[in-house]
Amino acid sequence: MIIESNCTNEIIINKSKFITYMYKIKNKNEFLNYYNELKNIHKDATHICYSYIIDTEVKYFDDKEPSGTAGMPIYDVLKKNNLNYIVCFVVRYFGGIKLGASGLTRAYSNCTSLCLKKTNIIKLEKLYKIKLIINYQDLNIIENILDNKDILEKDYQNDITLIILVNDDKLQKINKYNFNYEILDNNYI
Repeated sequence: MIIESNCTNEIIINKSKFITYMYKIKNKNEFLNYYNELKNIHKDATHICYSYIIDTEVKYFDDKEPSGTAGMPIYDVLKKNNLNYIVCFVVRYFGGIKLGASGLTRAYSNCTSLCLKKTNIIKLEKLYKIKLIINYQDLNIIENILDNKDILEKDYQNDITLIILVNDDKLQKINKYNFNYEILDNNYI
């Protein structure tokens, strides 16, 4: 499962401000980009805790909160919802009142759950970015297989060159016709 769209949420718990950011990610580089961006935006934050799941790689980080009270509760919510290709950051600005270990665990878990309610959880579907070359007489066949949203680029020359984004089902249909194509990337979700 994956989130349909990125989301944010902000709550105050005992004078501490918690800002949650949830992003779809494909790889560790995207995670690092978001993390560096948030560290830049929230230079004065007391903590920037997170958890991510990228395929089979899992990481969680407490950022100086007591061990197991921030990153792990965030991860537990993501795991409970069977999410993948996701990172959740919770930025905390300390408000002067200590929450204790159980209070922190509840706060980080609650922040993650509340943010998750702002988006839909959808089935994870692997997509392929393909360069497809067809003759003009085959255009009707392709138009019956593809939706407009599947077509990223079109080039009409002697043949038609399409850059498309398709799932396994549509790729199998294309394969039935033995069209000439090249997989440009199979790391889309």
